[in-house]
Amino acid sequence: MVLSSVLGFPRIGKNREVKKAVEAYWAGKSTAEELQAVAAETRKYNWTSIKEQGVDLIPSGEFTLYDHVLDHSAAFNAIPPRYVGLGLSDLDVFFAMGRGRQADGVDVPAAEMKKWFDSNYHYVVPELSEKTEFKLNYNKALNEYKEAKALGITTRPVVLGPLAFLILAKPGREASPNFQTISLLPKLLPIYKKLLSELKAEGVQSVQIDEPHLVMDVAEQHAEQYASAYAELSKESPEIMLATYFGRLGSNLSFAAKLPVCGLHIDADREPGQIGDVVSAIKSTSLILSLGLVSGRNIWKTDLTAAANLGRQAVEELGQDRVIAATSSSLLHTPVTLASENKLTPEQKDWFSFALEKAGEVAVLASVLSNSQDSKVAEALEANRASVSKRREFERNSDDAVRKRVASITPDQLKRKSPFPARREAQKKHLNLPKFPTTTIGSFPQTKEIRSARAQLTKGSLTEEQYETFIKKEIDDVVKFQEEVGLDLLVHGEPERNDMVQYFGEQFQGFVFTQNGWVQSYGSRYVRPPIIVSDVSRPHPITVRWSSYAQSVTKKPMKGMLTGPVTILNWSFPRVDVSREIQSKQLALALRDEVVDLEKAGIYAIQVDEPAIREGLPLRRTDWDNYLTWAVDSFRLATSGVEDSTQTHSHFCYSDFNDIFPSIQRLDADVISIEASKSDLKVLNAFQQFGYSNEIGPGVYDIHSPRVPGEQEIKDRIKAMLNLLPADLLFVNPDCGLKTRGWKETEGGYL
Repeated sequence: MVLSSVLGFPRIGKNREVKKAVEAYWAGKSTAEELQAVAAETRKYNWTSIKEQGVDLIPSGEFTLYDHVLDHSAAFNAIPPRYVGLGLSDLDVFFAMGRGRQADGVDVPAAEMKKWFDSNYHYVVPELSEKTEFKLNYNKALNEYKEAKALGITTRPVVLGPLAFLILAKPGREASPNFQTISLLPKLLPIYKKLLSELKAEGVQSVQIDEPHLVMDVAEQHAEQYASAYAELSKESPEIMLATYFGRLGSNLSFAAKLPVCGLHIDADREPGQIGDVVSAIKSTSLILSLGLVSGRNIWKTDLTAAANLGRQAVEELGQDRVIAATSSSLLHTPVTLASENKLTPEQKDWFSFALEKAGEVAVLASVLSNSQDSKVAEALEANRASVSKRREFERNSDDAVRKRVASITPDQLKRKSPFPARREAQKKHLNLPKFPTTTIGSFPQTKEIRSARAQLTKGSLTEEQYETFIKKEIDDVVKFQEEVGLDLLVHGEPERNDMVQYFGEQFQGFVFTQNGWVQSYGSRYVRPPIIVSDVSRPHPITVRWSSYAQSVTKKPMKGMLTGPVTILNWSFPRVDVSREIQSKQLALALRDEVVDLEKAGIYAIQVDEPAIREGLPLRRTDWDNYLTWAVDSFRLATSGVEDSTQTHSHFCYSDFNDIFPSIQRLDADVISIEASKSDLKVLNAFQQFGYSNEIGPGVYDIHSPRVPGEQEIKDRIKAMLNLLPADLLFVNPDCGLKTRGWKETEGGYL
């Protein structure tokens, strides 16, 4: 019989209970015990809900109060020295690593965050050195397995693999210059053996160990280490299901198929073409194949007939007992349940499937592949066919004007009128900015008052006129604050925006929105990604009136703020019937119209943010060129319709630029701002190494942490920047927008 499996589940709670509990704890409004009680209730809901969907293999151990990689660092004692000896509880050390801490005599910055592969989820980067002393502070996988067992639910523990942990990590500040994190594998394996042997002693039959780097080029150089590590671990462990996701094994299959594990999980949703190769490679072995047939990354209802046909390729060769129908990855990248949505039309709601519904799809698929004769399975399959058919019918309706406009894009639309040196001279005269111009990235704090006014407008208790008066007052205050602290290039603060992607999606044609489709981005920061359902266009100007108003109340130049096409695409749930390139270019044309309208309205500095351009990079280098070509072209298409005297900006965060530096240069933005403080300015090495010709603003402090840096700390960072970058190209700004911060922190950072 084919079993069903879910690799992981959202850890935010059905109604964002975890966010509320965590933030209450941070604010001192609840105790650690109360926080852990909410966590336990959330885990109970997850396990019982998945079980009720009929899933056989239910995950445990992957829940977290902040980040699962950070959990791993804390459990394995990979705690950087700066967080040790502060007199904090273990829980507060954990949170200090994730978000920094500045209270009760403790002043410590947050650890670095990076994007989790090609997703919008952020993980906290482990910091290691020769001095790192691994030990098992607590066995999280065991504790949660026992917790579920006490509820009458048998789960399969999930553990981040040893190779994954070391490859994700970076050398700590105390590491020697040539230190490589992978060198710690011999020191790390005994801790894994202890963890896994404790699971086995408790009666755990199977454990899921995640090694996602096996779908990347980097894994090949570590083939021997994968082999030796799993040869050791398999002696002490329950049966190991080795999980890969987000891509194809490719050439790594040659050694992955030989690892001494009981099973191999592959992403058959993103890379269905690998099924045949993997089946051939493992057919003569006893390996079980877990097929990720249900997407863990999008919200579209699975075409169960098509998925079952893929599954049969494996079942026919391996037999039912050697195949598992599974989600392609953890479902943490999807909202919890569609049941919470009451404002989508019945037609729209029928298109989608969230985490809980996907668990049900996996169970149905397993039954179909097991040749179940259950009438309920047949009914579910038939209902799915009808839903998919209706969606396909909707997809056939396109906006001919949008399609023709994309088809008519010319090379001239992808470039500015003059090269950067000529543009820079024109911009100097037009904007008259001083040396080391200061600016900010875009948003200012989204206060309770702003959120309340927006909610009242939605409910109808505030009129449009009253709301507009309120927003103008917020803009007045933000502009006045910037003038008082002496910023040179101002922003309007974005009080009218709920989210940097959702706001634009709501103004474009082609999107739909959820009420409760929350997805974790990092820590307690959740987002509600828009869903692209049809061709995208801009029916009217979006930001012009607010930027124009802000410019009218100051003599200093005002910067228009837009979100770039690639970021809107990557931070939305995209269509699956049209290529990402087409969707990106549709977005770019819509934004191009907005950029041109801003310039016509007297806004001569326009920022088009692309923080997600690096995140969307394919995991295999052979796929990079195609993506980078259309991604860069999309940005240039959006920004190249203005005169030389208009200064274009873009912003990037949490990115490694070394690998894609030529593409960053090819964007040809007049000014780019980048996250730099969390990475101790190491990101600037790429700009020094390759030579960046346009202007640049490295972030001088980390706005994702409530910690406020001192004046000397900021001065030291600027001094360090000047050792790496030409002084005449330097802008001064924070790492990112200030939406998630309070006014007290904001004032401290600027004053």
